[in-house]
Amino acid sequence: MKTQETIWYDELPTPIGQLCLVADAKGLREVWFESGKHPKSLDPQWIHDAGKLAFARVQLEEYFAGGRQTFALPLHPVGTPFQLSVWHELAHIPYGTTISYGEMARRIRQPKAMRAVGAANGRNPLPIVLPCHRVIGADGSLTGFGGGLPVKQFLLSMEARVADGDLFASA
Repeated sequence: MKTQETIWYDELPTPIGQLCLVADAKGLREVWFESGKHPKSLDPQWIHDAGKLAFARVQLEEYFAGGRQTFALPLHPVGTPFQLSVWHELAHIPYGTTISYGEMARRIRQPKAMRAVGAANGRNPLPIVLPCHRVIGADGSLTGFGGGLPVKQFLLSMEARVADGDLFASA
C-alpha cells in the first residue's frame, strides 16, 4: 500500500494578486495564480500551514519588494524529463532579461523543439521562481503566460525598473 505524501499550502498576497504556494517534504512544488489560464483547486487532504511555506513566502516577498533577484529554495516540481530540463534552464535566465523560445530550445540542445519548449513553459508549476515570464516570442512579443499577459508585463516591467535601480518609477 502506497503512503500518501503530506502536501502543505499557504496563500500569499502580492502586487499581482493572491498566490497559492504548495510544497512537500522535498521542497516547493507549485505556485498558482489566483486567476489565470489554468485555475486549480486545493486538494482536501492538503494541510494549510504558513510555517511550512515560510521559506518560499519570505523570498517571494523580497522579490516583489525589489530586494531579491534569484531564489534559493528547495524545489520539487513534478514533470516529464523534457519539462524538467526546460524548467531547470528557466532558472538560468538572468533577472531583468528576456530570451526567445528558440533561444531556450537551443540552450537545452534541442533547437527544433521551440513548440515543445513553449508547451513545457506553459506547464511550469513554479512561475516567478522559475521565471517563465522571461521567455518571449522571437519578435519580442509577449506570448502565453499562466497568470495572463498583464501579469507577465508587470513582472518584466518591475524587473527592468529594479535592474535599472528605479523600483519606484511608474509601471
